[in-house]
This record gives sequence, C-alpha cells and structure tokens, in this order.
Amino acid sequence: MTRIAIFASGSGSNAEKITQHFENNDQIEVSLILTNNPKAYVLERAKNLHVPAVTFNRDELRNTNKVLDILKEHQIDFVVLAGFLLLVPENLVEAYPDRIINIHPALLPKFGGKGMYGDKVHQAVKSAGELETGISIHYVNNKYDEGEIIFQAKCPVTEEDTPETVADKVHQLEYQHYPQVIESVINNSIKNL
Repeated sequence: MTRIAIFASGSGSNAEKITQHFENNDQIEVSLILTNNPKAYVLERAKNLHVPAVTFNRDELRNTNKVLDILKEHQIDFVVLAGFLLLVPENLVEAYPDRIINIHPALLPKFGGKGMYGDKVHQAVKSAGELETGISIHYVNNKYDEGEIIFQAKCPVTEEDTPETVADKVHQLEYQHYPQVIESVINNSIKNL
C-alpha cells in the first residue's frame, strides 16, 4: 500500500478530489492531510473524508523536523501539494526524492515562482493577453515551481474571459488530470524500485 500525504493551505477542493479518486484503490490511499493554516477549509474536508489531519506553522516546517517526523510516523511514501503556499524545505525534498509533486495553475515556466498562486496567476495571465493557459504538474525541488515538469494540460483564454472564468477552466483541468497523474507517477515509481 502506497500512503499519500496531501499538503494544502486553503479550501482543499483538489485534496478532496484526490482522496475520492483513491477511495476504492487497494494499492494507494490518502493517509494524511497537512496544512499550515489552522482556518483552512481543507480541515473540514479531511474530517468529512475521514482522513487524519495535522496543522503546523511555518517555523515548524522550516526550522524543525516536526513535519518530517509526522510523515514518518504515518509511514508516508509519497507527498502531493494541492494549493500549498509555502516553500518545501530541504529536509523534506531530501527525504522524498522524486516523491513530492505539485500542481501549478499555469503553463510553467510562465507565471510561476514566489507569490504566483491562485487568482494572482489568473490575473497575470489575463493582463499579459495570453491566448491559452492551463496546469503544470511537476516534481518539487527547493525552489518555487522549478522542478521537472511531468504533465501539462491547456485551455483557451478568450477576450471575454475574466480571471474568475479562467480560474474555473483551470480548476476543471486540475480535477480532471491531477488524480490520474498522481496515480501514474506512483505506479511508475513502484515499477522502478
């Protein structure tokens, strides 16, 4: 059994879709949800999904082994970032080489990096006059949005689109593709051991 931990900072809609995707899978399960935001709605979703949830702060993530110890305690094999806004520290990247992936709501390398998340990305896409946007799923290293890209999916951006309608299109791509890409990466990782 491959045990996944999902890190999220906000509402957790992707965390919910991923958890539901693996509910009847006898090889892979979402075993833990972690957040740096004690008010994040993802905690409510975790409760409804019957997945244990843990909250930590930025200092505990950056300057202690608390988060790594929690992952080890829950025997986590694979880490998924789903709307997680903090930089993953070196100790986690080293403990989970090529076993931490993230989803970004744009076509990297465009519109990535520190401070580029959520609606800020969609506003930047519209302001730049882009004709398409999408999602990028990538491995995590110790820099924002710079890990090797695993998968991208695109959608058009029309003149009529607002940052909100762009966000809706991107969310649909996330829900459609992220759980399958996670499953594919995990299955290929198992084969390569």
